[in-house]
Order: sequence, then C-alpha cells, then structure tokens
Amino acid sequence: QVQLVESGGGLVQAGGSLRLSCAASGRTISTYVMGWFRQAPGREREFVARISWSGGNTYYADSVRGRFTISRDNAKNTVSLQMNSLKPEDTAVYYCSAGPRLAVHDASYTYWGQGTQVTVSS
Repeated sequence: QVQLVESGGGLVQAGGSLRLSCAASGRTISTYVMGWFRQAPGREREFVARISWSGGNTYYADSVRGRFTISRDNAKNTVSLQMNSLKPEDTAVYYCSAGPRLAVHDASYTYWGQGTQVTVSS
C-alpha cells in the first residue's frame, strides 16, 4: 500500500500563496493518479485537482483553475499543490490522494493522507 503524508498547510492572507506537499512511501507513486481534495466546514468534500501518472495530464475544478497548479516528481515520490491568489473561500482541510485511474470523484481514489488545514484570512 501507499502511505501519504501532507505538509505545508497554514494561515495565509487573501491574495497570498501557499504550497502544499505530499510525500508518499511504501510504493512508488509512478503507477498512481494523484489528486487533491478539500473539505470546508459544513460542506461536502470536493475535488480540487488531479494529475496523471507521468504528469502530462492535469485537470482542475472550476473554482481553482488558473490559480492552483498540481505537479508531481516521481523520482522524489512527491506531489505538490501550488496555490496562488488565495481567497477566504479556499479555507478547508486539504487531502492528498492516490488512485488507479483518472477521475474527479473521491470514490475512485484508494489512498488518502491525513489532511492539512489551510486557512485564508480576509
């Protein structure tokens, strides 16, 4: 199995930037699609971004497209989420995930990190 550990969450002002990182262990992530999801208080967990096995295919939720960038480094077994132009509505717990196929539904992902809190102040 794959173990995922996130880092980089914290408090940032609106308009600022934050970079989340997800370190994988147990197995290489090269055979997995990697995704980021988030869950805000009182809301359903929602898709944020996903990236294909080699990193050549990325897809974003409409709410973050143009502001967030997902990337991966299979050699380092890491996945990152660069978040720019942050808004208060981006405040949520962010989760790193891994799955066998390209998808935007959390049910399609097999492994999950513990989540990291991102808070954007106005």
